[in-house]
Amino acid sequence: MSDAKPALTPLDSKLKLDLGGTPLSDISLYQRLVGKLIYLTITRPDISHSVSIASQFMHSPTIEHLNLVKRILRYLKGSVGRGILMAKNDNTQIMGYCDADWAGNAIDRKSTTGYCTFVGGNLVTWKSKKQTVIARSSAEAEYRAMASTACELIWLKGLLCDLGVFTAQPMTLFCDNQAAMHIASNPVFHERTKHIEVDCHYVREQVQSQVIQTHYVKSFDQLADIFTKPLASHQFQRLLSKLGSINLLDPA
Repeated sequence: MSDAKPALTPLDSKLKLDLGGTPLSDISLYQRLVGKLIYLTITRPDISHSVSIASQFMHSPTIEHLNLVKRILRYLKGSVGRGILMAKNDNTQIMGYCDADWAGNAIDRKSTTGYCTFVGGNLVTWKSKKQTVIARSSAEAEYRAMASTACELIWLKGLLCDLGVFTAQPMTLFCDNQAAMHIASNPVFHERTKHIEVDCHYVREQVQSQVIQTHYVKSFDQLADIFTKPLASHQFQRLLSKLGSINLLDPA
């Protein structure tokens, strides 16, 4: 890969994967590469979604899947100096962005949850993960993402309390799906939402007790979008800058 041309993004925006293709004769190389990339996602939110996709084929990868991993490596080659800029401030406001790519997986039509959380305007946690069950609507997929993000926010607040950092302000959760936000604030339980009853009760409890406040954000400004789907280069770079991810080796 030393002679490979760097890529502007870790994924092709038109990426379509399936289970077909030529199987790798030795899957250990693929598994080792993906394992190292998973470790790298601890400090590199920009590859979280791409590595999440690659990790779904650990047991039976094909040449096409290996090419996907090589694309991630080419992206990393061109962004060696990228990291997260943490600004110093006295603000301890906790907020999160959640998103879901409904039925985006062409193999099993499961959705992808993506979220990121901030403390004092600084990015602290993020995740891209395929949902375990098939969502029957975009609202359901988004609501499951809301529930996952709410759990992360509650955990984050508890961690800060353990460290002696207390905040009386309600935590803010940004979502770009009006239907999911309506479910969170509506005390009436509809028949079509009963199959996600646990998630509904959990999020609704946090909203009604003013622990979490939900706010609508336009899809264009949805920061968690980068954790749910492949994006074009300009959109990918724009969201990265908003997340506080910068490349220290870029020319001034």
